[in-house]
Amino acid sequence: MALPTGAAGTTGRELAAGVRAWVDSAPLRALVSHFGGDWPAGDLTTALAGLDDFSARHWDFRDGRERPEAREPAFDPATIGLVLDSAAALGLVRAVPPALPRYAHLLVLGGLAHACLRRTAYAAHLLRDGAAVSGEVAVLGSFRALSPVETRMLADVGIHGCATEVDALDAGVRAAFGVATPAEETGEDAEHPHRAWSSRTYRPAGLPPVRVLAAPSSEPDRRRAHTADTQRFWAEHVRLRPGDPVLMVTAPIYVPFQHCDALRTLAVPYGCGIDTVGVDPALPPLARLPEPTLTPGRYLQEIRSAIRSMRALHATLPTG
Repeated sequence: MALPTGAAGTTGRELAAGVRAWVDSAPLRALVSHFGGDWPAGDLTTALAGLDDFSARHWDFRDGRERPEAREPAFDPATIGLVLDSAAALGLVRAVPPALPRYAHLLVLGGLAHACLRRTAYAAHLLRDGAAVSGEVAVLGSFRALSPVETRMLADVGIHGCATEVDALDAGVRAAFGVATPAEETGEDAEHPHRAWSSRTYRPAGLPPVRVLAAPSSEPDRRRAHTADTQRFWAEHVRLRPGDPVLMVTAPIYVPFQHCDALRTLAVPYGCGIDTVGVDPALPPLARLPEPTLTPGRYLQEIRSAIRSMRALHATLPTG
């Protein structure tokens, strides 16, 4: 199933139609039916609310915790097969190449430590393989503390001294782009990790500048910065113009929800284009880097994330 288009100049009505097509698709309907749900009646707003509520009851295995702490449910073989097939049909499994030969900016989204390394390596591969970027490469993260498991994983590949997500991203950039010292560095400690921010800009030879940015939370008294916070914070620090095509790199399992977050936080308010791609695990530069185990529970969790992201996007859409 195609995601809502990220082409620059897309209208609110076109985005709403894209949300409806994904949400009303046969794979999602089959999943809801299999887990005992009735398809919500009413308009798209009502359907998204109903699917959000249903997925909270049946597909939320985090219970407010970070993704690595989510429980993994036990499913029978038929359910496992259906979940994996549906995830593939809904765009959470296969990596696809960038749609355009040239972009104004390239965004790399942070995540768990292994993702920080894999995504920065993939971004460097894309640039060296011919993807043209006229502006900057922005690597977006936060001051989320790394878990002991993440710290051990980094040590296993020879990376030490990282305490936070943005540290892991910075280490990934230095390794993937062959840089050692930032040309520019600024930020604000703010005496609280949810309020602090930092920016480091590297200038690799023959490539666009690479900025590693840690964003503050928009709700610092409640939580750390999330994906939308990092995208919005970056947009405030770069001259993002209407019509600018932006390429965003994440993992395939997160493409639907993070694409729709970017449509809401970047495309709608700034008028830019968004093309979201997942890391291709088959590439040789990624072979030595740890790859996460993706389970049926993980896929269902991120299908729920996509539903919630589409609900948030739809709520902000203009009707023109």
